[in-house]
Amino acid sequence: MSSEPPPGSGQQPPEDDPFRKRPPSEPPGAGAGSPYDGEPPPYPGGGTGEGQGGGPYGGGPYGGGPYPTDPLAGMPPLADSGKRVLARLIDMILVGAVVWLLTWGFDVNEYDVDSDRIEVGRSFWQSAVAAVLYIAYDTVLTARTGQTLGKKLLHLRVANLDNGATPSAQNALMRAAVLWLPFAFCCACVWTAISGGWSFFDRPYKQGLHDKAAKTVVVSTT
Repeated sequence: MSSEPPPGSGQQPPEDDPFRKRPPSEPPGAGAGSPYDGEPPPYPGGGTGEGQGGGPYGGGPYGGGPYPTDPLAGMPPLADSGKRVLARLIDMILVGAVVWLLTWGFDVNEYDVDSDRIEVGRSFWQSAVAAVLYIAYDTVLTARTGQTLGKKLLHLRVANLDNGATPSAQNALMRAAVLWLPFAFCCACVWTAISGGWSFFDRPYKQGLHDKAAKTVVVSTT
Protein backbone atom coordinates (compact mmCIF):
# COMPACT_ATOMS: atom_id res chain seq x y z
CA MET A 1 0.00 0.00 0.00
CA SER A 2 1.53 3.35 -1.04
CA SER A 3 2.58 5.78 1.69
CA GLU A 4 2.16 8.75 -0.63
CA PRO A 5 -0.83 11.03 0.09
CA PRO A 6 -3.76 10.92 -2.37
CA PRO A 7 -3.70 13.43 -5.24
CA GLY A 8 -5.14 16.78 -4.32
CA SER A 9 -4.67 16.28 -0.58
CA GLY A 10 -2.17 19.12 -0.41
CA GLN A 11 0.30 17.00 1.60
CA GLN A 12 3.83 16.31 0.47
CA PRO A 13 5.38 12.84 0.92
CA PRO A 14 8.13 12.75 3.56
CA GLU A 15 11.62 13.33 2.22
CA ASP A 16 13.60 10.23 3.15
CA ASP A 17 17.22 10.25 4.15
CA PRO A 18 18.67 7.81 1.58
CA PHE A 19 20.90 6.27 4.23
CA ARG A 20 18.36 5.63 6.98
CA LYS A 21 17.48 2.08 7.92
CA ARG A 22 13.98 1.04 6.92
CA PRO A 23 11.64 -0.85 9.25
CA PRO A 24 11.01 -4.46 8.21
CA SER A 25 7.50 -3.47 7.04
CA GLU A 26 8.89 -1.28 4.26
CA PRO A 27 9.23 -3.08 0.91
CA PRO A 28 12.69 -3.56 -0.58
CA GLY A 29 12.11 -0.91 -3.27
CA ALA A 30 11.34 2.00 -0.98
CA GLY A 31 13.92 4.78 -1.06
CA ALA A 32 15.65 3.70 -4.27
CA GLY A 33 19.40 4.00 -4.21
CA SER A 34 19.67 3.35 -0.47
CA PRO A 35 22.66 1.21 0.57
CA TYR A 36 20.30 -0.52 2.98
CA ASP A 37 18.00 -2.01 0.28
CA GLY A 38 17.06 -5.62 0.80
CA GLU A 39 15.18 -7.83 3.21
CA PRO A 40 16.03 -7.33 6.89
CA PRO A 41 17.70 -10.20 8.69
CA PRO A 42 15.47 -12.58 10.65
CA TYR A 43 14.75 -11.85 14.28
CA PRO A 44 16.52 -13.96 16.84
CA GLY A 45 14.26 -16.86 17.70
CA GLY A 46 11.70 -15.90 15.04
CA GLY A 47 8.67 -13.67 15.51
CA THR A 48 8.20 -10.04 14.67
CA GLY A 49 10.79 -8.56 16.98
CA GLU A 50 8.18 -6.56 18.91
CA GLY A 51 8.99 -6.18 22.57
CA GLN A 52 12.47 -7.66 22.25
CA GLY A 53 14.29 -4.78 23.86
CA GLY A 54 14.36 -1.11 24.71
CA GLY A 55 16.33 0.27 21.74
CA PRO A 56 14.84 1.98 18.70
CA TYR A 57 15.70 -1.13 16.74
CA GLY A 58 14.35 -3.73 19.16
CA GLY A 59 16.95 -3.72 21.90
CA GLY A 60 19.49 -1.23 20.59
CA PRO A 61 20.99 1.01 23.24
CA TYR A 62 19.21 4.25 22.37
CA GLY A 63 15.39 3.74 22.25
CA GLY A 64 12.52 1.31 21.25
CA GLY A 65 11.02 -0.01 17.96
CA PRO A 66 10.53 -2.86 15.49
CA TYR A 67 14.13 -3.87 14.77
CA PRO A 68 16.00 -6.94 16.09
CA THR A 69 18.33 -6.69 19.05
CA ASP A 70 21.31 -5.67 16.92
CA PRO A 71 21.05 -1.95 16.02
CA LEU A 72 23.42 -2.57 13.09
CA ALA A 73 20.88 -4.86 11.38
CA GLY A 74 20.16 -3.51 7.91
CA MET A 75 23.30 -1.34 7.81
CA PRO A 76 26.47 -1.84 5.74
CA PRO A 77 29.43 -3.51 7.44
CA LEU A 78 31.41 -1.54 9.99
CA ALA A 79 34.49 0.15 8.59
CA ASP A 80 37.93 -1.34 9.03
CA SER A 81 39.75 0.54 11.80
CA GLY A 82 42.94 0.75 9.73
CA LYS A 83 41.09 2.52 6.91
CA ARG A 84 39.58 4.89 9.47
CA VAL A 85 43.07 5.84 10.64
CA LEU A 86 44.22 6.45 7.08
CA ALA A 87 41.15 8.59 6.34
CA ARG A 88 41.84 10.63 9.50
CA LEU A 89 45.46 11.17 8.48
CA ILE A 90 44.30 12.48 5.08
CA ASP A 91 41.95 14.92 6.82
CA MET A 92 44.67 16.02 9.24
CA ILE A 93 47.08 16.74 6.38
CA LEU A 94 44.50 18.68 4.34
CA VAL A 95 43.28 20.86 7.20
CA GLY A 96 46.76 21.10 8.74
CA ALA A 97 48.08 22.66 5.53
CA VAL A 98 45.42 25.38 5.75
CA VAL A 99 46.19 25.96 9.44
CA TRP A 100 49.89 26.34 8.65
CA LEU A 101 49.22 28.82 5.85
CA LEU A 102 46.94 30.95 8.04
CA THR A 103 49.25 31.01 11.05
CA TRP A 104 52.25 31.67 8.82
CA GLY A 105 50.41 34.58 7.21
CA PHE A 106 49.70 36.12 10.64
CA ASP A 107 53.11 35.38 12.19
CA VAL A 108 53.64 37.32 15.46
CA ASN A 109 57.45 37.20 15.47
CA GLU A 110 57.56 40.83 14.27
CA TYR A 111 56.30 41.85 17.75
CA ASP A 112 59.15 40.07 19.48
CA VAL A 113 59.63 41.84 22.83
CA ASP A 114 59.65 38.91 25.22
CA SER A 115 60.36 35.76 23.27
CA ASP A 116 59.00 33.38 25.92
CA ARG A 117 55.69 35.21 26.19
CA ILE A 118 55.33 35.60 22.43
CA GLU A 119 55.91 31.90 21.85
CA VAL A 120 53.14 31.03 24.33
CA GLY A 121 50.74 33.49 22.69
CA ARG A 122 51.61 32.27 19.23
CA SER A 123 51.12 28.67 20.26
CA PHE A 124 47.69 29.49 21.68
CA TRP A 125 46.50 31.21 18.51
CA GLN A 126 47.81 28.42 16.34
CA SER A 127 45.88 25.98 18.51
CA ALA A 128 42.73 28.12 18.34
CA VAL A 129 42.89 28.36 14.55
CA ALA A 130 43.48 24.61 14.31
CA ALA A 131 40.54 23.83 16.63
CA VAL A 132 38.13 26.07 14.71
CA LEU A 133 39.13 24.77 11.29
CA TYR A 134 39.21 21.08 12.22
CA ILE A 135 35.86 21.24 14.03
CA ALA A 136 34.20 23.27 11.26
CA TYR A 137 35.55 20.97 8.56
CA ASP A 138 34.45 17.80 10.32
CA THR A 139 31.07 19.15 11.45
CA VAL A 140 29.95 20.61 8.11
CA LEU A 141 30.96 17.64 5.96
CA THR A 142 29.72 15.01 8.39
CA ALA A 143 26.33 16.73 8.80
CA ARG A 144 25.95 17.09 5.01
CA THR A 145 26.90 13.65 3.76
CA GLY A 146 28.49 11.71 6.63
CA GLN A 147 31.84 11.90 4.82
CA THR A 148 34.92 14.04 5.18
CA LEU A 149 37.23 14.07 2.17
CA GLY A 150 39.38 11.36 3.71
CA LYS A 151 36.36 9.14 4.34
CA LYS A 152 35.02 9.77 0.85
CA LEU A 153 38.32 8.71 -0.71
CA LEU A 154 38.34 5.49 1.30
CA HIS A 155 34.60 4.77 0.91
CA LEU A 156 33.65 5.24 4.56
CA ARG A 157 30.71 7.07 6.12
CA VAL A 158 29.59 8.21 9.56
CA ALA A 159 26.08 7.05 10.49
CA ASN A 160 23.80 7.32 13.50
CA LEU A 161 23.94 4.06 15.41
CA ASP A 162 20.22 4.07 16.08
CA ASN A 163 18.91 4.56 12.53
CA GLY A 164 21.78 4.61 10.03
CA ALA A 165 20.98 8.17 8.93
CA THR A 166 23.47 10.98 8.37
CA PRO A 167 24.20 12.61 11.76
CA SER A 168 22.48 15.89 12.59
CA ALA A 169 24.56 19.07 12.85
CA GLN A 170 24.37 18.82 16.65
CA ASN A 171 25.67 15.24 16.70
CA ALA A 172 28.33 16.04 14.11
CA LEU A 173 29.48 19.01 16.24
CA MET A 174 29.62 16.88 19.37
CA ARG A 175 31.65 14.24 17.55
CA ALA A 176 34.08 16.79 16.10
CA ALA A 177 34.52 18.69 19.37
CA VAL A 178 35.39 15.56 21.36
CA LEU A 179 37.94 14.56 18.73
CA TRP A 180 39.55 17.90 17.87
CA LEU A 181 39.52 20.15 20.96
CA PRO A 182 42.02 18.05 22.94
CA PHE A 183 43.97 17.49 19.72
CA ALA A 184 44.36 21.22 19.13
CA PHE A 185 45.07 22.46 22.66
CA CYS A 186 46.88 19.90 24.74
CA CYS A 187 47.67 16.37 23.62
CA ALA A 188 47.43 15.99 19.86
CA CYS A 189 49.24 12.68 19.35
CA VAL A 190 48.15 11.04 22.60
CA TRP A 191 44.47 12.00 22.32
CA THR A 192 44.25 11.06 18.63
CA ALA A 193 45.74 7.66 19.42
CA ILE A 194 43.35 7.09 22.35
CA SER A 195 40.13 8.42 20.81
CA GLY A 196 40.64 7.05 17.30
CA GLY A 197 42.48 3.91 18.40
CA TRP A 198 39.60 2.97 20.70
CA SER A 199 37.79 1.61 17.64
CA PHE A 200 40.40 -1.15 17.30
CA PHE A 201 39.28 -2.67 20.60
CA ASP A 202 35.66 -1.55 21.00
CA ARG A 203 33.05 -4.25 20.58
CA PRO A 204 30.60 -4.70 19.03
CA TYR A 205 30.38 -1.32 17.26
CA LYS A 206 34.05 -0.33 16.70
CA GLN A 207 33.38 3.14 18.09
CA GLY A 208 36.03 5.71 18.88
CA LEU A 209 35.44 7.82 21.99
CA HIS A 210 34.10 10.59 19.73
CA ASP A 211 31.65 8.09 18.23
CA LYS A 212 30.45 7.11 21.69
CA ALA A 213 29.86 10.76 22.59
CA ALA A 214 27.79 11.34 19.43
CA LYS A 215 26.22 7.82 19.28
CA THR A 216 27.58 7.18 15.81
CA VAL A 217 29.40 4.43 13.96
CA VAL A 218 31.57 4.41 10.83
CA VAL A 219 30.49 2.06 8.06
CA SER A 220 31.86 1.01 4.68
CA THR A 221 30.08 2.27 1.56
CA THR A 222 31.55 -0.36 -0.78
